[in-house]
Amino acid sequence: MQKRWVLKPGGDPEKATSLAAALGVGPALAELLIQRDVNTFAEARAFFRPELSNLHDPFLMKDMDLAVARIFRALENKEKILVYGDYDVDGTTAVALVYTFLKDELGHSLIDFYIPDRYGEGYGISFKSVDYASDNGFGLVIALDCGIKAIEKVAKGKEVGVDYIICDHHRPGEFLPEAVAVLDAKRLDCDYPFKELSGCGVGFKLIQALAATKKIPFEVLHKYLDLVVVSIASDIVPITGENRILAYYGLRLLNHNPRPGFEAILKFSNVNRKVDSNGLAPMNSGTLNGLEEGNESFIFSRELSISDLVFLLGPRINAAGRIESGRNSVELLICQDAAKAELIGEQINDFNTTRRDLDSTTTDMAMDSIKTLPRLRSARSTVVYNPDWHKGVIGIVASRLIESYYRPTIVLTQSSGLITGSARSIKDFDIYDAIDECSDLLEHFGGHKYAAGLSMKPENLDAFIEKFEAVATRMITDDMLTPEVEIDLEINLNAINQKFLRVLKQFAPFGPGNMSPVFQTKGVIDNGYGRVVGKNHLKLTIGHPEIASNPFPAIAFQQGDHFPYINSGKPFDICYHIEENEWNGKKDIQLNIKDIKISSAE
Repeated sequence: MQKRWVLKPGGDPEKATSLAAALGVGPALAELLIQRDVNTFAEARAFFRPELSNLHDPFLMKDMDLAVARIFRALENKEKILVYGDYDVDGTTAVALVYTFLKDELGHSLIDFYIPDRYGEGYGISFKSVDYASDNGFGLVIALDCGIKAIEKVAKGKEVGVDYIICDHHRPGEFLPEAVAVLDAKRLDCDYPFKELSGCGVGFKLIQALAATKKIPFEVLHKYLDLVVVSIASDIVPITGENRILAYYGLRLLNHNPRPGFEAILKFSNVNRKVDSNGLAPMNSGTLNGLEEGNESFIFSRELSISDLVFLLGPRINAAGRIESGRNSVELLICQDAAKAELIGEQINDFNTTRRDLDSTTTDMAMDSIKTLPRLRSARSTVVYNPDWHKGVIGIVASRLIESYYRPTIVLTQSSGLITGSARSIKDFDIYDAIDECSDLLEHFGGHKYAAGLSMKPENLDAFIEKFEAVATRMITDDMLTPEVEIDLEINLNAINQKFLRVLKQFAPFGPGNMSPVFQTKGVIDNGYGRVVGKNHLKLTIGHPEIASNPFPAIAFQQGDHFPYINSGKPFDICYHIEENEWNGKKDIQLNIKDIKISSAE
C-alpha cells in the first residue's frame, strides 16, 4: 500500500543547540526531545528518569473522597463487595488489581469479582449483573473500565439496594449515572491534571487513595504496576504524563519479577526468561516487529517492551473473554501459585489458538464481502455485516481490514437479537464522534477516538450504514485515505553510533504520544548481498555512496517487492527505526525499515 511520508517541521535550532550542550548529546537527539516537549535539562531528567513521587495526588480526581469513604464504610460494616470489570485486558487487569488490594492489603474477605459474558450480557454493566449483586447480598459494586454510561443499570441498582462506584476512562455522555462516586478524569467537572489513564490506571488511583488514607506505604503498591503497564499497552492510551511513569516502573517489574500469571503467559508466548544470580531476569533487547498478534514461532530472550505486551500478553489475556469467559483471565492474574497459574495459562493459550483460527477465517470472509459489495468500491468507510461472525474477533478483523483498505471500519455481527459491532479508525478521523452523529439509530455505543463498540436493532442497519458513510464522506479528505508515515528527523547514516543508540533507548517506553522515532535517509544503497527472506521480507546491508560511514544491517518486513530495484545497485530512500539486534551473543545496530521509495536523486 502506497504511503505518504510526512517530515515533522524543524524546531528552533538555537534551542536544540543549547539543549544538546546541556545534555552532552548531538543536535539530532536534542531535536527529538524538543519534539516531545522536553526543552530543559530538568525536563530531560524527568523524562529519562521517571519518578513515582511525581504521580498526582489521587484526591485531585472528582469524587475520590466519596469513593474512599464508601469503601471504608463497607469494610467497617462487613458488607459484601463485588469488583466488576469489562472482559478485555484493561478490564480484567483492573479487576485483578482492585480485588487483590482489597483482599490482601485491607483484609476484606467478603469480596468477589464479576466479568460479564461477552455474548449473553455484552459490554459494560448489565441488568443481569445488577440482579446477581442484589440476589447475592452485595451492597457495593466497584465497576472498572466501564459504567460511565450505565445510567439505567445504576438506577436499578439503587432501587434494589446496591451502591455503585464507577471507575472509568471512557468519554461520558450528557448525563452521569447516579452512583455513589464517578471516577473519570474525562468528566467535564473533573480537574484531575492527567486525562488519559487506562481503566486499570483509574483503579490504581483508587487503591493509591485507599492506601494513603490507611497509611499503607506507597511501596506496597509497586507490585501492582505490572497489571497497570499491561493495561496501558493493550488499551493503546498515550504513554505520556502519569502513564509514562506507571509504564516505566511496570515494565521493570514485569521484566524482573512478574506475577505467576504473567510468567505463565510468557512461557506459552515462547519467551525464554533467564534469571541471574540476584534473582532478576535480564533480557537482551531485540525486535518483535512483523509478527502477528499472539502468533510467535520462535523462542527469544530479551527485555520486554510495550509492543511485546501488545503482541504477546494482550491477545492471550483477551482470548479468554473472546472464546469463553474473561473470568479465566482474572483467575490467572490473581493466582499466586506457579503450578496452578501454568495450568490456567495453558488453557488461555489454547483459547488464543482458537481465536487466531476464527480471526483468520472471519478476515477472509470479510475481505470477500468487500470485493462483492459495489457500495464499498468508492466508499470512504467500510461497514460489513454477517450474522454468523464470531463476536469475539470482530474488533481484530476491523483492524485487519484497515491494513488492507485503510478506511474507518466497522465489522458487525448478530448477538442476543441485536446487531453489534466493533469500530476501528484511521489517523485524524474520530470514529467515536462519527458514531455519535448516528446515535439516534443505536441502542448503545462507547469508546475512544480510534476504537469503539456499538449495537443497534436489525431494522436500523441500512440506515446506519448510509448515515455513517455520509459522515465519513463529509469529514475525510483525500489525503487522509493514504496511510501516513510520520518522520521525526532526516539524518545521515554517519550520525548513528553506539552512543546515539544508548541515548535513544532511554526514550522508552515507546507508545502513543512517545512513539519510537522514525528517521529518514535519502540516497542509500545495498552492498549487493541483499536478499528476500521469510514471507517477502528484505535482509539488506545499507550504506551511503557519498558519505563515509559504516554500513548497517537492515530488515524490511513485507517489502520484498522492492528487491529487483534495490538489487540493481541504484539509490533509494528509506525511513526506519534504529534498534539493537542480538544474534549468537553479538549485539549490532540494525535499521528496521518501515518504508522504501525510489530515491529522489533518480
